[in-house]
Amino acid sequence: MANDRPIHEIRLGKCKAAIWANPTEQGTRYNVTFLRIYKQDDQWETTSSFGRDDLPLVAKLADQAHTWIYEKLAHERDDAANEKAPASDRRSDRSPRTAATTSRR
Repeated sequence: MANDRPIHEIRLGKCKAAIWANPTEQGTRYNVTFLRIYKQDDQWETTSSFGRDDLPLVAKLADQAHTWIYEKLAHERDDAANEKAPASDRRSDRSPRTAATTSRR
């Protein structure tokens, strides 16, 4: 299956980061492309070329894309760990009991 759409997009002004997911045998690999959107005549165009004033936005987009990927990978690791754990060890929405609470029984 070809990836013809990014898994996530972040836009700041006329600059955009597109995050792509590429499944591999070792897990999902993420790549990011950066684009600048501009209007020529009546048509919207994109370019991967950035001017001096665009660079702070590109830096912020790179930071936000990195954070998004990091959090996505953390969720994937948690999900994989929960699938491998026995049902009694899986995380739940209940708060864990403390040692003081359980020792009173």
